Amino acid sequence: MSQKRDPGSEPVAESEPHRIEIPHSITVKQLSDIMEVNPIEVIKQLMRGGVMANINQTIDFDTASIIASDFGFEAGLLAKETRGGYQRFGEEDTSLQRPRPSVVTIMGHVDHGKTSLLDAIRQTNVIATEAGSITQHIGAYQVEVNGQRITFLDTPGHEAFTAMRARGAQVTDIAVIVIAADDGMMPQTIEAIDHARAADVPILVAINKIDKPEANPERVKRQLAEKGILIEEWGGDTICVSISAKKRQGIEELLENLLTLAEVMELKANPRRRAIGAIIEAKLDKTKGPLATALIQAGTLKIGDSILAGDTWGRVKAMFNERAKHLRKAEPATPVEIMGLNGVPQVGDTIMAVASDREARSLVQKHHEEKQRGAIIPQRALTLDELFTQIQAGQIRELNIILKTDVQGTIEPIKGSLERLGTEKLRVKVIHSTSGTITESDVMLAIASKGIIIGFNTTTEPGAKRLAEAEGVDIRYYSVIYNLIDDIDMALKGMLQPTYTTVVEGHGEVRAIFSISKKGKAAGVYVTDGKLTRGAQARIMRDGDSVFESTISSLKRFTEDVTEVLTGFECGVGIEGYKDLQIGDIIEAYRKHRG
Repeated sequence: MSQKRDPGSEPVAESEPHRIEIPHSITVKQLSDIMEVNPIEVIKQLMRGGVMANINQTIDFDTASIIASDFGFEAGLLAKETRGGYQRFGEEDTSLQRPRPSVVTIMGHVDHGKTSLLDAIRQTNVIATEAGSITQHIGAYQVEVNGQRITFLDTPGHEAFTAMRARGAQVTDIAVIVIAADDGMMPQTIEAIDHARAADVPILVAINKIDKPEANPERVKRQLAEKGILIEEWGGDTICVSISAKKRQGIEELLENLLTLAEVMELKANPRRRAIGAIIEAKLDKTKGPLATALIQAGTLKIGDSILAGDTWGRVKAMFNERAKHLRKAEPATPVEIMGLNGVPQVGDTIMAVASDREARSLVQKHHEEKQRGAIIPQRALTLDELFTQIQAGQIRELNIILKTDVQGTIEPIKGSLERLGTEKLRVKVIHSTSGTITESDVMLAIASKGIIIGFNTTTEPGAKRLAEAEGVDIRYYSVIYNLIDDIDMALKGMLQPTYTTVVEGHGEVRAIFSISKKGKAAGVYVTDGKLTRGAQARIMRDGDSVFESTISSLKRFTEDVTEVLTGFECGVGIEGYKDLQIGDIIEAYRKHRG
């Protein structure tokens, strides 16, 4: 079955059929690629079964499995697909699970010592005792403490942590929040805590810089308590360790506490399945080509495995750890740099091993085609308009809110009023609240947590606004507390009237008027910006005023009917119900969407 059949060959049955995995739907071309059979032969076999199909036609799993059987293959259903079009992993057999190392991310305010702590931990690494053994940066590394391993992700901050979550890559088991003893809690510290809490990740606090004369650890502990984090010393359940990364004090205690926390969590994975994980870094190397750092989450990745990640695929040619040591295999919770992909994947992409190169290539091709035709619909963030519907359907039990206000003093009254609105069916939870403008970090948190953003007497930064529009994040603005609370209350009860946003798609200038027999007049239009689309809503602007609103009923290029015309082109335009277009009029095409 490794050779492509001749065009005239007939399907044959084999004594030991080769197993292939097929998704719920697949094109004839993709099926022929997986089987390495001429597509003409597949089409012929479909016709024998009474199915008329062309090479690009999609067939269902049942039909595809019958055809596969005719060619000597045993077809299995490919595991459930996700927003990216590929499967995530679920441990199907708990008896195969084995203990794995914990994955730790270090977060905190800039200049509070995150980098110094990572360096101090590296120096404590028993695996790499020789000086200068860390020879390359791959975004993650492992240390060994008392014969047990801990994996550290070297992310730039909570933004990267949440960005990966927003893309579906939940890779962190424990978050270490670093707070400088001489500086105390800062806005970025609070953000890091809120982002970790939203991810439901256990927090361990490291109070750094205790060697400084002005250090005040007790003040930090009070600030943590005010934020709702009660450390063990004060009767709570959050581990808190005092350290000096600069002087290497308290590092061993920190690592031992991480081991204890991991032991309580009983972290396990199945090392015997096909590998699956997440891309945590990716780059194009001048000599080695595409390099991707992956955190293996389940299974074992081996040299020679066929893999895919996002829109890329390939075969594992080489693997390296952070000390540039060649690895033959990578087990769960192991970070590894991989060489062999045909391109550079995106951070947060799922990486998975599959049965063969042809399957990897076929899945990536299918994924790409589905993206092109819009078949893969990204999971959208929740909007207030659809809240009640999702509550009734039992799809959500918690409304996550990111609250941004103009001044700190208004946070607590708004937060308290919002959280009192919760019902038995749905809990209202303010997962992050602070003063200032709405940032990209806020939008990322809303995406990852499927929450909404409320701005009270504040604005949104341009980059955050663009990201929110692209991802469908609902941002609501208020200047009166009563209106804010009333809207959320009505949304919970299903009484909120939907809001609509107008998005202008393009403009066209009327440069000629001509008659069409029996149809009245049409306009010769030059598209000045954007695009005009047949069926789009349109308003006629004359001397700066809107004189008529309707839809674009016809759109022509020369004598041909077209669906859209782009900037810089001329076209003939007909407006539904309007025959009084004049030279100089501006046709503004727009669309309305809810939210």
